Amino acid sequence: MYTRRIFPVKGVIRWTRRHILLFLLLATVPVILFDVLRWKWLHIPWLPLGVLGTAVAFIVSFKNNASYDRLWEARKIWGGIVNTSRSWTIMVKDFITNKHAKNPIADEELKTIKRELVHRHVAWLTALRYQLRKDKPWESHLKNQKSNKEFRETQYTVLEDTVPIEEAIAPYISKAEFDTIFKKGNQASQLLGIQSKRLGELMDQGLIEDFRHMEMMAMLTELHTLQGKSERIKNFPYPRQFATLNYVFVWVFILLVPFGIMEGFEVIGDRIVSDLNENPAYFEVTQNLQLFIGKHFAWFSIPFSALIAWVFHTMEAIGENTENPFEGGPNDVPITDLSRGIEIDIRQLIDDTDIPEPYQWINDIVM
Repeated sequence: MYTRRIFPVKGVIRWTRRHILLFLLLATVPVILFDVLRWKWLHIPWLPLGVLGTAVAFIVSFKNNASYDRLWEARKIWGGIVNTSRSWTIMVKDFITNKHAKNPIADEELKTIKRELVHRHVAWLTALRYQLRKDKPWESHLKNQKSNKEFRETQYTVLEDTVPIEEAIAPYISKAEFDTIFKKGNQASQLLGIQSKRLGELMDQGLIEDFRHMEMMAMLTELHTLQGKSERIKNFPYPRQFATLNYVFVWVFILLVPFGIMEGFEVIGDRIVSDLNENPAYFEVTQNLQLFIGKHFAWFSIPFSALIAWVFHTMEAIGENTENPFEGGPNDVPITDLSRGIEIDIRQLIDDTDIPEPYQWINDIVM
């Protein structure tokens, strides 16, 4: 998640610089054919090209809206995880008591049990974020794009790519639980299953009475639901048929833009030449310079063609890079930072020790 008020234009230019050079090249070739080789028939009427551009603009905006909806839904889901984590911790803190216990235990042992449940919840958060950071086939091309790869290597670090999941989870659970969850495919679900089993054991001991046990099980059910919602976004991409056609349509428009603009700029140039012939400049140098510019005014279509192509392509690229909110991009939902914030919050609620510090992020990118 980028946290500055305005994304720096310099960063956008640097991110898209290779495409800018390509757009300039694509705009230059038709002008050479049109003005140098005198292929004056080589142009497209602006009316059909304008209709195509309008259609492409609608398609790009539709995709960007859908991508933003996926991002915003993911943020709401993790907002729910934050709230449910706090509720779970309050229940752990207040519901587990000796009041109905068959064999009351020492306060220190009660505190250990509460710490165990909260730490296991932190392990669940850790397992879930690692699962959401895993590469999917439709995400890998974005990470491997030269511009994206370069930006990732120089501007920010994805913690899940540098610290193994085993190392991140080990401090929060026992060796037996560690071995159990890594024998299965979905570590987060296994941890919630262990939490459920542990609540049953505590109820049998009388440390949680029946009604409170039901309330805590409802919290685990809600966590399962939130996990499932996150997995739905992660495992179901923006439909590839729409994404592919959107990409193709944008490039068709980009390739055709120079052919529609050249003639319009030549008309402007002819008007300049006509005006100069009727009203010559005071100095011969400026007269000749303006005549030269007027006769070759079609070359000014190159930067304008490149600009139009850059706008459409960049908007399409923004939608493409936003549609997967957990992949580890700079505009993703900051699940790593949220997980650490939750951990600090809930461990402070139970007066735990050795609480970690918040992550320190660089370049205004929070992961």
